[in-house]
Amino acid sequence: MKAVVFTLGCKVNRYESDLLAQDLRELGYDVTEELVPADLYVLNTCAVTGEAERKSRQSIARCRALNPSAKIYVCGCASQKSPTSFERENVVFVSGAAGKDKIIESIRNKPIINAFSPLPSLYEDGFLTTADRTRAYVKIQDGCNSFCSYCIIPYLRGRSRSRAKESVVKEVEELSKKTAEIVLIGVNLMDYGKDIGTDLATLIRALSPFDVRIRLGSFYAEGITEELLEALFSLKKFCPHFHLSLQSGDDDVLKAMNRKYVRQEYADKIALIRSFDKNACITTDIITGFPTETDENHKNSIDFIREMRFSDIHVFPFSSREGTRAARLSSLPPEVVKKRKNELLKLKEELIDDYLTKNIGVEQSVLTEEKIGEYYCGYSQYYIRVYTKRQGDISCLPVKKHKDGLMEV
Repeated sequence: MKAVVFTLGCKVNRYESDLLAQDLRELGYDVTEELVPADLYVLNTCAVTGEAERKSRQSIARCRALNPSAKIYVCGCASQKSPTSFERENVVFVSGAAGKDKIIESIRNKPIINAFSPLPSLYEDGFLTTADRTRAYVKIQDGCNSFCSYCIIPYLRGRSRSRAKESVVKEVEELSKKTAEIVLIGVNLMDYGKDIGTDLATLIRALSPFDVRIRLGSFYAEGITEELLEALFSLKKFCPHFHLSLQSGDDDVLKAMNRKYVRQEYADKIALIRSFDKNACITTDIITGFPTETDENHKNSIDFIREMRFSDIHVFPFSSREGTRAARLSSLPPEVVKKRKNELLKLKEELIDDYLTKNIGVEQSVLTEEKIGEYYCGYSQYYIRVYTKRQGDISCLPVKKHKDGLMEV
């Protein structure tokens, strides 16, 4: 029997899909994450934008086209938001962001259409025992208390809740024997530990014995402290890559977004990181075309992004999410949003080029993952794609830019 676990959205979804795939293999299924002909499909959906929701719904038709008689199981944020929109032909199970383990129970027994669980107040634990040889994700936190005015996720994932330190350490210990890099992920890593009497720095210090590369997932700049950075940089193989969500470089827009910082506070955190490693990779997310964003706000944002010298930016046009405060605001004209998006994408290319140039001749610790032509390639500790003729866990000094990264000749 063949099963597909198809994931849309974030790394948290990816981790939860990995748990489902692991359980399906224990039931005897041959499992893949690619949409191919199969007997059973599990769709882990996303609702962070309207486009993500649309793709989540479309995936049902794609599964039916591959096997008209296959059973389809749906879970995730999009089905949490709008369950009835997924109750279609071939769909035998619909749940939301919580209780995804009920899918396995349903497969073992009789399928049930509506399997919703209330959003939990405590972390729902799981434990991965298998991992890719290069990289594994370890989820340490779920939910969010921030309630940014544009974001639907706190309503779909629930309040912030943390995984017990002992459980995280146990999983990292197990996976460190099977993979070369572990990425700690959550919906809002900044909030880790606040509900269970600890903090992220304490957890990081508990991971110091393990000889494995450790990287953080997406993070809020407010959570960056000297104590946390000291803990991270004391790890044996910390990867200094910080994805710090910004969303706007204008204080008025940040306030309208209900972000909890101003530009100067964010800039101070960037300076603190660079005091530990001047070459640290710092990437971010930007929402362009927020309803209150003026031309001046947009220019301020452009100027701030350039001043921060990000290594890369991920640009998203504003997506109105029903149920959020920002959804009550009038959207900007599409042509205005498109123009601003294109300006940011041009800046993105400039920033990437600058960061790659800065890293020519800088030592890169690379885990090669695939072979393209005569070169092996993989990501360095700074999340730079490096091309080399050597394979494995290597150290190199790139001499020039190549395609989307750097090359060692």
